[in-house]
Amino acid sequence: MSDSVAVPAGSAAPAAELPAPATIDAGKRANRRVGIRVLIYMVATHAFAGFIMLLFEIGSRKG
Repeated sequence: MSDSVAVPAGSAAPAAELPAPATIDAGKRANRRVGIRVLIYMVATHAFAGFIMLLFEIGSRKG
């Protein structure tokens, strides 16, 4: 017996052989959205890290 899988004659080609579909939103608009999202994530991460550092600073002070 063979290990290959039989493909019916009327079926479509496997997904690996089909060309990738063209995206409607590719290009500068998509790249700009990704850049804006990265900027927002960076600002939010730094704000959160600053808040945590502030908590440690306040907690380390002796009253």
